[in-house]
Amino acid sequence: MVKVVLVHPQIPPNTGNVARTCAATCTPLHLVGPLGFEISDRTLKRAGLDYWPFVNLTQHQDWPEFTSYHKHHGGRCIGFSTSGKINYLDFSFHPDDWLLMGSETQGLSSESLDYCHSVVKIPMAQPGVRSLNLSVSTAIGLFEALRQVGELRKL
Repeated sequence: MVKVVLVHPQIPPNTGNVARTCAATCTPLHLVGPLGFEISDRTLKRAGLDYWPFVNLTQHQDWPEFTSYHKHHGGRCIGFSTSGKINYLDFSFHPDDWLLMGSETQGLSSESLDYCHSVVKIPMAQPGVRSLNLSVSTAIGLFEALRQVGELRKL
């Protein structure tokens, strides 16, 4: 099963929107701290609406705790970054992939990128645009991964 990992998210509404997408697709969501907000933050809950009971959520205190968890469970970590060399549409996703998304302000750290099996990018036509919104990027990447592994047909 494909999983979404937000590494050091900073903006509660983005995380709430990602949680809603994960709830709708029955995709596990992993949050890697430190977070830029409290998990009880009302803006986080508002963005996730009343879908939080449907989110398969796992929190990790920090990057080392996440990597230990990941190594125990297996699968590839696929980083999403503007520095990625592979267009996400040209990448072959696997059912046990972990889709890593970095913070809104800094993206994935070099340590996180080095840990990844592959780093992909979502192409943008306008070079003046630095990046897409975290929740938009997550939805784009997740739905392509689910499409490729045949999970969308099961929804």
